[in-house]
Amino acid sequence: MIGVGQFGMPEQDLELLHTHFSNNRRVLEEIISSAAGEGSGGDAAEINPNSYEAFDINKILVDDEPEEAKDPNKPYSLGPKVSEWDELIAKWLRENPQFPNFIRPGKPRVLLVTRIHGIEIFYNLALLDAEMAGFWAKFPLIRKLLLSHPEIEFLWWMDSDAMLTDMAFELPWGRYKDHNLVMHGWSEMVYDQKNWIGLNTGSFLLRNGQWALEILDAWAPMGPKGEIRDEAGKILTQELKDRPVFEAGDQSAVVYLLATQRERWGNKVFLESRYYLHGYWGILVDRYEEMIENYHPGLGDHRWPLVTHFVGCKPCGKFGDYPPGGEVLEADGPSIQFRG
Repeated sequence: MIGVGQFGMPEQDLELLHTHFSNNRRVLEEIISSAAGEGSGGDAAEINPNSYEAFDINKILVDDEPEEAKDPNKPYSLGPKVSEWDELIAKWLRENPQFPNFIRPGKPRVLLVTRIHGIEIFYNLALLDAEMAGFWAKFPLIRKLLLSHPEIEFLWWMDSDAMLTDMAFELPWGRYKDHNLVMHGWSEMVYDQKNWIGLNTGSFLLRNGQWALEILDAWAPMGPKGEIRDEAGKILTQELKDRPVFEAGDQSAVVYLLATQRERWGNKVFLESRYYLHGYWGILVDRYEEMIENYHPGLGDHRWPLVTHFVGCKPCGKFGDYPPGGEVLEADGPSIQFRG
């Protein structure tokens, strides 16, 4: 799964990330037999530069272009405009057939969640753009991962406060064959009610392609901390149902984006409610013992949630946070036992 470190300074997070990868060069371990390595001569110089064995952390942590001074009069951008990404992915896949974007028919190569499903894990501690802290820290990293890994069909993002609690559930990939973004939510709440909690962005699937880069570009401008994020928060509170007054968050921003530009984005967004791609901890943790007694892993829904999301459970004292004690901390232990 993928998450964002929130317990150290950016410099500490980067140091932790560098240390991790100095011990293990492969961010994503592709299971390549030793026999295959011997067949290529076993010489490190002959390793395919596109393989995970040759993965360079600088692909993620360092921009190819020198950083330019930002114009305060221009909207925030995640990076240089990328066009024809679909064509570039297709070209890369043709040139690297050993890394197909589908592991088998109907089973896409996915970055990230657990090897039990053939999905690889990358846990992030780095803050790649100081302007995009907090809710928004995921966006620069997601963009870099998509551009660095044309072999992946889907990226599965999970916030660091989300926990995978059903290791046996297989996602219904065929259901999403015509969609590029899958989030837990309800169409009526998003499109008709414009409710700020009509979906959740703590756990979502994003198909790698031009569409993904474009929606990230449309989604991100409310994110820079400071005046932009504060003013955007006021607009979101005004426009979205029942939203309290606080700075702009990525969840409210995408609800607003979909509700106001449904014709541009809506047909490629799947709002999933048949299983818990995001399961709110407050309605789940008290029922774990009942679930264990009456049900079994592999269901993914209210009977045995795929994901339990401890949204709001951060001891930072901001809006929506719960005190770092009591029922929140008591819920963590049962969650770990439940998924184990």
